Amino acid sequence: MTRAPLVVKIGGSLTDPSGLLDDIAAFGAPLIVVHGAHRILDDLAVRLGTPPRFVTSVAGATSRYTDDAAMDQFLMAYCGQANKRLVEQLLWRGVAPVGLAAMDGGMVRGRRRADLRVREDGRTLVLHGDHTGSIEQVDTTLLHTLLQGGLLPVLCPPALGHDGTPINVDGDRLAAEVAIAMGAERLVIASDTAGFLADAADPSSTVDRACADDLAGLAGSAQGRARVKLTAVGRALSGGVGSVGLCDGRGAHPLQAALAGAGSWFTRSAVVAV
Repeated sequence: MTRAPLVVKIGGSLTDPSGLLDDIAAFGAPLIVVHGAHRILDDLAVRLGTPPRFVTSVAGATSRYTDDAAMDQFLMAYCGQANKRLVEQLLWRGVAPVGLAAMDGGMVRGRRRADLRVREDGRTLVLHGDHTGSIEQVDTTLLHTLLQGGLLPVLCPPALGHDGTPINVDGDRLAAEVAIAMGAERLVIASDTAGFLADAADPSSTVDRACADDLAGLAGSAQGRARVKLTAVGRALSGGVGSVGLCDGRGAHPLQAALAGAGSWFTRSAVVAV
C-alpha cells in the first residue's frame, strides 16, 4: 500500500508556476497535483467570441454558467492546454506525470445542477442546461495504481455527473476531496497571494495560523475566491486532512517554503503543527 501522498493544488491564477514545478519534481514522497485553469479558460472564451458568463445564485454565490458550448471550451482549456502543458513541463524536469481529468475512469463523480436559479437585474431567472455540479464520490483505485507505479497524477476538473455528462466542479474543492479520499495529512493550495488575507485590501494582513473553529469568523471578511478557498479548507479538515495551507505559488521554491510553514496554515485544532 502506497503511503498517503501530499496533495498540491496549482491555482489557475498562477501565470508562471515554474518554481512550484521545480519543487514538485524534486519532492521525494508520493504526491498528487490538482490544477485549475480559469485564466486560460477566460482567455479562450474571449478569443472564441463567447466571453464567460458569471451568474449569482439566489443564495448569493457567484459561479460560471457552463452550458454545452461553455463545457466544450472548459474541456479544451482544462483537459487540453492547461493539463498537457503541465505534463510537458514536468516531463522536462525528469518525472513521469500522467494528466487526467477527474472524470477519467469514473474517478470523481457528483451531482449535476442542470437548472440554476439566479438573480439578474433584480429578477429571479432559471437557467437551464448548466453543467455545474458538486462532488459526491472519489474512487481512489486509479490514483493508487499510478502512485504504486511511480507515476505523478496531474488532475483537473471536470468530474463525472450521475447523468453521464461532465460537470464543472471547483478545483480547490476537488483537491480537498482527493486529499480526504487518499488519507493525505497535508494539502497545499498554491495561488498568486501570500496566503489568506484578513483584510483583502491589505497585502500585509496574512493570517499565519488558524484552526477549524476560526473559519466562520474569517469567512466574514472573505470575498470572492478567498471565501471559496476557506470552504475547501473547512471541508478538508472536517474530512480528516491534518493541515491545509493557503500558500504563495510564485517565485523560487514555493513548495519548500510552504512546507516549512510559509503562508496561511489551518489545522483541525488550535495546536498547530505543519
